[in-house]
Parts: sequence; C-alpha cells; structure tokens
Amino acid sequence: MLIQPKLFEKTSPRTEIENITLYALGDFQSRGKVLAERRVALDRLLGAFKRACEKFGLESLPDERIVESLEKLGAKVERLAGFVAKHPFRVTIPTVLAENARASLVQSDLNDS
Repeated sequence: MLIQPKLFEKTSPRTEIENITLYALGDFQSRGKVLAERRVALDRLLGAFKRACEKFGLESLPDERIVESLEKLGAKVERLAGFVAKHPFRVTIPTVLAENARASLVQSDLNDS
C-alpha cells in the first residue's frame, strides 16, 4: 500500500525506498515473469530495481538496502554464503506483496499520464 504524503509533509527516505521496491517488483511482473510465492535470486530482480531507481531519479541501491526494504514489506529473504553468488540472496515474495506491487505500478503509470 502506498502512503500519500500530505501537501507540506516531507517524504521520508524509507517511504521513497518502499515505493521504489514496490515499483521494481511490479515492473518485474509486468515483463511476464512470475513472482508470487516463487524463490528468486536477487540477481534476477536487480534490473527492475535499476529501472525503478532511474524512474525515481536516484542512484542504484546497494543489495543490503534492497534486502532491508523487501523484508520490511514482508518478503522472505535467505542469505547465502558470499562465495555462492555475487549477490548472495534468495527472495520469496508473498502473493499479497506481489499483488500490491502490480497495483502500485499501475497507479504510478496512471500518475505519470
């Protein structure tokens, strides 16, 4: 669920990062990829996060920041040993989060129109 800031209220970095995360997950799904209840390597999501950061005008986020945001939104994140992969995380997105992400992408696209 997106939080709409009030007119004179400053947006906190957390709210912005959560919006970026939701947008990235929605973008990933909009490309025909299944996300809900599926274990995915963080590597597979990084392109969507890069596009989301570009849309919001931010530098790309480090892995730890992405993982923190995913966990805060309810995703299950498995940390692997560093020698297993360059980005040693596996992410499982609950169905509710996947649906919210898809809805936030649609809402964001409507706001841009």
